[in-house]
Amino acid sequence: MRPVEQVELAVGGIPGDRHFAPESARQLLLLEAETVDALGLQAGQVRENLTVGGLPLMGLLAGTRIRLGQAELEITKVCEPCSVMDTIRPGLQQELQGRRGMLARVVVAGVVRRGDRAAVVEAAEAPA
Repeated sequence: MRPVEQVELAVGGIPGDRHFAPESARQLLLLEAETVDALGLQAGQVRENLTVGGLPLMGLLAGTRIRLGQAELEITKVCEPCSVMDTIRPGLQQELQGRRGMLARVVVAGVVRRGDRAAVVEAAEAPA
């Protein structure tokens, strides 16, 4: 992972990324910038594709659609921290419990620029 000023998202994720696949629910990993800051991490350090500020991602339900720059994403599921996190820093897997980030898929392609704010455009409803 490396910081960039902008990225072109396509249906399938980020072209060239190993998780790029139009049918996949794991196209992108979104992590809250607030989590990065709270844990003393650098953006991209825990292998997230996009670090998003100002939107509490962990409270979003699967099926929620968010706008980020020109792109629209659909939240698919929570990303659980794996043991790889402890290779970054001992104990990080535990520190990331409940805040590792959300997986998403691209539903509308577009450019996302550093500093673009994320906003919910369609909230999913909790199952009855």
